[in-house]
Amino acid sequence: MVKTGTHCITGRKVAIKIVNKEKLSDSVLQKEAVFDSYPDPSTALLAYDLSCEAVRVEREIAIMKLIEHPHVLHLYDVYENKKYLYLLLEHVSGGELFDYLVRKGRLMSKEARKFFRQIISALDFCHAHNICHRDLKPENLLLDERNNIKVADFGMASLQVEGSMLETSCGSPHYACPEVIRGEKYDGRKADVWSCGVILYALLVGALPFDDDNLRNLLEKVKKGAFHIPHFVPADVQSLLRAMIEVDPSKRYSLADVFRHPWVAGTTRSDPELELPMSQVVQTHIIPSEESIDPDVLRHMNSLGCFKDKQKLVNELLSVRHNTEKMVYFLLLDRKRRRPAQDDETEIILQGSAQQNDPPKKRLDSARANRYVVGNIADGSPINPRRTYGYVVALLSMTTHIL
Repeated sequence: MVKTGTHCITGRKVAIKIVNKEKLSDSVLQKEAVFDSYPDPSTALLAYDLSCEAVRVEREIAIMKLIEHPHVLHLYDVYENKKYLYLLLEHVSGGELFDYLVRKGRLMSKEARKFFRQIISALDFCHAHNICHRDLKPENLLLDERNNIKVADFGMASLQVEGSMLETSCGSPHYACPEVIRGEKYDGRKADVWSCGVILYALLVGALPFDDDNLRNLLEKVKKGAFHIPHFVPADVQSLLRAMIEVDPSKRYSLADVFRHPWVAGTTRSDPELELPMSQVVQTHIIPSEESIDPDVLRHMNSLGCFKDKQKLVNELLSVRHNTEKMVYFLLLDRKRRRPAQDDETEIILQGSAQQNDPPKKRLDSARANRYVVGNIADGSPINPRRTYGYVVALLSMTTHIL
């Protein structure tokens, strides 16, 4: 459930994603396709993740805290009570890129290039921090009021540490690369490049390179990788599409190759300036002891999925050398320190006759807590969201107001 709120002072809107924790405890992520009668089910299975939904949500929170980029949907804060999680997210009013394409059909080259540049700029930032999205598709690309891209939904994202390969088959069949569909180990960065190639094709053609009403047939088409590019697609971008939608990942373009391609870089003065990748410099240093490790940051790192061995993670954090674990740790710690919690300034505000039986509290590693507000969701059960940094989240009927 996602509701809309408005900042009481600035008038800025936010989106509040409400997650029922009770349903998380016994749910399993929906699989895209399971063929019990398939000769080799592993080649047809596109499971998002063979773990509970709670792991996915925690991973999404942790990864979004690592990313601050103008074309990535921003996570402001996280609140929770015994029953619900509340994710305060950047609000964008333009809807999904998918719906935009349905309304407009195929785009002109200039507009498609603008969207594509913004997508790969955000993706390059993620890859620079070892984050692979793994579920890129127009439904997960939002548009703001100025028609700029915001990459969203990091529930399938994973941290891919240096020298490792990913194993979980995840994503959507139309946008997943052949090696993912075959159930092989894969490079998440190359998988994201394939998905971006499919998205670019959709932008320019108004259709998908691989499509079939029968899911099994669709997956076979993706594995073969044969697709037709209409004559109206410019020749220079045709070469880019074929280099990105390449079955062999060793021959497939890297994101660096994509940036260097003439169509992406632009060749005329009328082309808007290419949005170059942004870097986020965070200094790492030696952590003197295990007791000095921030437990909230450590919890978030555990939820990322690639640091499953807690003792090994601790050992790497205490190491004197620079490594991926320390980079992620200090990125998360930096965000926490730049947005310190202020839970000591809590003030309770009641709305109507609702009871404050379980007021949601800002997570200790979240930021900017001020005061509670008690509201009701549509079914009348008490929800007590909290005011934060000028926000009062009041979940009333169909609309969430931030007073």
